[in-house]
Amino acid sequence: MKPAIVFKNAFRRLFLCTGLLLLVMGCTKSVAPPSTPTQTPRPYRVGKTWYHPVPDAIGYRERGIASWYGKKFHGRKTSNGETYNMYAMTAAHKTLPMGTRLRVSNLNTNKTVIVRINDRGPFVRGRIIDLSYSAAKEIDMISTGTAPVEIAVIESAKKVQSDTASAAPDQPTDYYSGNFTFQIGAFKDKSNAARLKQQLETKYRNVHISEFDTGKEILYRVRVGRATSLDEAVSYENILMQHGFKDVFIIAE
Repeated sequence: MKPAIVFKNAFRRLFLCTGLLLLVMGCTKSVAPPSTPTQTPRPYRVGKTWYHPVPDAIGYRERGIASWYGKKFHGRKTSNGETYNMYAMTAAHKTLPMGTRLRVSNLNTNKTVIVRINDRGPFVRGRIIDLSYSAAKEIDMISTGTAPVEIAVIESAKKVQSDTASAAPDQPTDYYSGNFTFQIGAFKDKSNAARLKQQLETKYRNVHISEFDTGKEILYRVRVGRATSLDEAVSYENILMQHGFKDVFIIAE
């Protein structure tokens, strides 16, 4: 967390860089909504790696290492907005659609469990899925922490949705366009976020504060600018970094 004063020198340099200001201010045009409502997952980044969620997972099968997460995350928000329950049969995967149901088989014990994807992860090299505590217990991998598994999709997220609502006609999936913005800082103290927002508003448009509940505290995230494609967003991010905002990163909205 950085107090607003950290950005003073960066503001002076940015004030001189009128080209940059025109770029960021120029990308605030509104984007026409899609012809039909969709919940297309957007690319997201962890560290320096971009992940692109797939639109469907029919026939998906994969082997690799599974891990599990429990008490430390119990009660926190998952990536799809639910509250993580270590006793529910859920799991985290980096790219499968939220709501996908999987059969997970422990290749050491031959035990299986059915889980539903409601979170993203694991972001540890070599691991393909993070199971809830109860799911991991079901296939005897609590004591070992990890285990070689095979995961196979048994019910796609699209089918789950179509069971509860009329399915909309299939539309081409585009992960590279949409609304992207840039996060400049995050604060525990709302007044610090408000102070930075006020300073940024003298030079930029689309300056806003986004609140995030971690499960233990509220973070106030200051964001600025807008791009309408991932390539454009990456270019703007690089420019912002070159002019002093070293911790800036892209947010797909």
